[in-house]
Parts: sequence; C-alpha cells; structure tokens
Amino acid sequence: MKTNIAILGCGRISKNHIIAIANNFEDSKLVALCDLDISKVESRKTEYKSLLEKQTDTICINTYISYKKMVEENDIDIIAISTESGYHYEQSIFMLNNNINVLVEKPMALKEEHALEMIELASTKNLNLGVCFQNRFNPPIQLLRKQIDNGKFGRIYAITANIYWNRGKGYYEQAPWRGTHALDGGALMNQCIHNIDLLQWMSDSIPNELNAMLSNFNHNYLEVEDYGSIQIRFENGIIGNIEGSVALYPKNYKETLVVIGEKGTVEIGGLAVNKILHWVFEDNSISVEDAINLTKSEINNVYGNGHTPLYKDFIEAVREKKEPYISGLEGFKALKIILDSYKKSGVNYDKYR
Repeated sequence: MKTNIAILGCGRISKNHIIAIANNFEDSKLVALCDLDISKVESRKTEYKSLLEKQTDTICINTYISYKKMVEENDIDIIAISTESGYHYEQSIFMLNNNINVLVEKPMALKEEHALEMIELASTKNLNLGVCFQNRFNPPIQLLRKQIDNGKFGRIYAITANIYWNRGKGYYEQAPWRGTHALDGGALMNQCIHNIDLLQWMSDSIPNELNAMLSNFNHNYLEVEDYGSIQIRFENGIIGNIEGSVALYPKNYKETLVVIGEKGTVEIGGLAVNKILHWVFEDNSISVEDAINLTKSEINNVYGNGHTPLYKDFIEAVREKKEPYISGLEGFKALKIILDSYKKSGVNYDKYR
C-alpha cells in the first residue's frame, strides 16, 4: 500500500518536492496540494501528472486553498510543508495534532521554543518530524561523512563553510515575505542554513563557544542581515568558521565546505555543495580521481537532487516507525546556531524571541 503525501505551499521549492514524490512513485502517491494561490496549485498538479504519465493513467490529486479543509477531506500520511518559514511552526503543530507525519522545509521554525515544541509534540504523538536538509544526501557529502566515520582524517582541526551568493532587489520583490523578520529571516536563516547544517553535522559535536558578527551592507530595504560571520569552538575542540552573504557582486560566487584534519583535507563546492574540489588523505585508499568518479551527478539548480533520497528515507521511516535520517532534533541544531549568533551579535535577536 502506498504512502499518501500532501504538499502545503506550492511556491518555488515545491517543484523539487513534486519531482521527489514522483521519483518515489512505487512507494508513495501525491493525494493533495494546497496554496492560497490556486494557479500555483494547478501548475504543480500538472507537473506531477506529466512526470508520471508513462507509469499510470489514474492520478487523482485534490486541490485546496485551505489546509484545514485539505486535512478534513483526505487520508494523509505525510504532509510536506513548504510555505513561508514564519508559518512552519503553526502549520506543523496543526498537522501533528491531526496525527500526520511532518516533513518541513528549512528552517523548521524561526524561534527556538517553537522548534522544541514541534519536536516534543511529534515525540508525544509517536509521529515523525523531518527537516529538509537535502544536501546531506549529496554523494560527495555522503562520501565525506564516511571518511569522517572511518577515522580517515585522524583528528579534525577545523571545518569552514562559505556561502557567497547574490540576491538582488528583484529576488525580494518577487515575494514580499522574503527578507522579513516575521516570515523569512536573513542570509543566515535562509541561504546559509544548509551549509551551517553540514558543518555542525560533520563536527559530531555541539558548540561550546560562539561569536558572531552580522551586518546589512547593501540591502537597506530589508529588515534582516545580508552578511554573517560566525566562529564556533565545539565541545570536541573542532573550530567552525562560517561566512555567508547575499551581497556578492555581481552574481553568485560559490558555496563550499572545507574539512581540515590531521591526516586529510577535503573541499566540496559546486552549485549545491555537490562537487569535490580538493581531496587529499594520508590513506589514499580512495584517490581524488576515484572520489570524483564515485560522486559525479548532474544538477540543475541550487536545491540539488537530494529531495528524492530525502523522501525515500522519510517514507521508509514512517512505514517502519523509525527515526528519519534528518529528524526534528537534527534539524534544530543549525537553527540553534543561527539564533545563538543573533543573540551574540545583538542583531535581529529580539525579533526571534
């Protein structure tokens, strides 16, 4: 029996959810779509049907502008929440209270207490709460993690995450909620959170010390930061360095993750941290050529291809009643670093209390 999935929020990122559900067609089916803009709903419905036209002739997808009505009228096993970030908490709580497993886009919430409430409720209701940090599934990231788990780095000294992107006025005018405290957050909360998640995941630790500097250099029409620099000393001694900005001239420059260790150094970059740029180990059992060949993949945008394995894992977790690869607690860790950075810098923190 297939797992019934519905999507709440049919904006830009929802297309990746549509593709991922279609790619997991043998185990799941899309039963409902919801967005306040019905034209977006119909567009996503058409896309899903076109992806599966060779597999089946019988595709029935109900469409809604009210998510409460959608829940009333459908048997939903998993809800994917891809609305504006400021709505994630309220909508996730509603779904969990209606006994629906939740897969929520990043950030899972904008306030620490809201995220913790979501985690607690999912646990109490014996439901799964997952967070879309799909870059963890990128083949180079998976291979890097395997090298860490196998001790190939020896002692890890430092991990650095850089996100140098450009987001101009047109980007923010496309969707008025972007760049606001209430519904979005700034460069750290929106654009940099994926790489912050990867950095903290690779550290296998939690911050012991944290310092941060934030600024808004050339987006004076926004309420939030367009630049952030964070320095972390983790409990296990690893130093974490994060620098992220959407103020790069004149276009996106790069996004990289660098791990420096006693016996190895790796840099991963590309459009969605999907490409090995540097790979050197004392133990050369996997050469740089082998590493590159093992992890080659074609991507079309900054979201990468990670949503498909993310869905595969989450569907399996729901069916087998086990923890997903990226649980609510895992998703909370990057959010906590960002909120602590706001607190430490004094910038924006009061807006998220």
